[in-house]
Amino acid sequence: MKLVTYLKNDHDQLALLVNGMLYDTDMLHPDLPVSMAMFLNYWDDMLPLAKACEQRIKDGMVRNVMAFPVNEAELLAPVPHPTSCRDGYAFRQHVASARRNRKVDMIPEFDQYPIFYFTNHNSIQGPGNVYCMPDHFEKLDFELEAAIVISKPGRNIKAAEADEYIAGLMIMNDMSARRLQMEEMLLNLGPAKGKDFATCIGPVLVTLDELEAQEVPCKENHTGRAWNLAMSCKVNGIEVSRGNVSQMDWTFAEIIERCSYGVNLYPGDVIGSGTVGTGCFLELNGTGKLDDPNYQEQWLQAGDVVEMEIDGLGILHNTMVREDSNFSILDLKK
Repeated sequence: MKLVTYLKNDHDQLALLVNGMLYDTDMLHPDLPVSMAMFLNYWDDMLPLAKACEQRIKDGMVRNVMAFPVNEAELLAPVPHPTSCRDGYAFRQHVASARRNRKVDMIPEFDQYPIFYFTNHNSIQGPGNVYCMPDHFEKLDFELEAAIVISKPGRNIKAAEADEYIAGLMIMNDMSARRLQMEEMLLNLGPAKGKDFATCIGPVLVTLDELEAQEVPCKENHTGRAWNLAMSCKVNGIEVSRGNVSQMDWTFAEIIERCSYGVNLYPGDVIGSGTVGTGCFLELNGTGKLDDPNYQEQWLQAGDVVEMEIDGLGILHNTMVREDSNFSILDLKK
């Protein structure tokens, strides 16, 4: 099942996406909630009801509910107001390449446990414009990722049971202002201002039953579901990155296990996979300079269009927009 949140009469509206058409949940059944937050909080009760409605649509039995093409809607993030947002570090290829490009050895701790950081859940957005300040354009970067959202509360969740807490998968673009990130992390704290201005997710949340045909075994000595889903990113129509969700070394189940240790997880918590190998300009530029001393670095500029696609999860479009301001926190450095 595909769930979408769009803007309707100045408020968030949850809808089912079926064959390219949007059906408002509350119009399909009076017990279905109008918001993703409410749907997630009553997931076990709402999911069977929503799936039954979806089947009625596919069977041609829904005739009195107005539907309209998804390309006519102003899509928001599928989970527009997450209760928190964590981002993992699950792809060994990305970590190894980034460290090699900095001329440092691969860190053995990567293979010992999954890690994550918290980012600004109030800066989550869906498709559309990404508004950036002047300092953000100092090495502005995309990061190609997948993400999940938690569907029921839990604490000290074991990896073997953790997939039961996943509502579905989405595309994530973990935007990064690399100069801000690199400078502040010299103090061994962060990332903060290099990351907190925008994280894009969407355009849909796809439930796990929809992806059963793409399930594959996870990596050896790991626990949890994995999916054979090709990932790609284009900038201004030119492909710059390609990978696969199945290349995750740490599974979402294992990341949930670590996230929930001694901590309550809640419906609406979003967790990203971390960057796939080749999934950002930071890595691509580093590799390019290693191979060619004359390599010209590439970073996102105002007006650039980023298109991320993952099999079965749709295409997430975002356009970089320069805010009408000259204010710079880099200029405030002592």
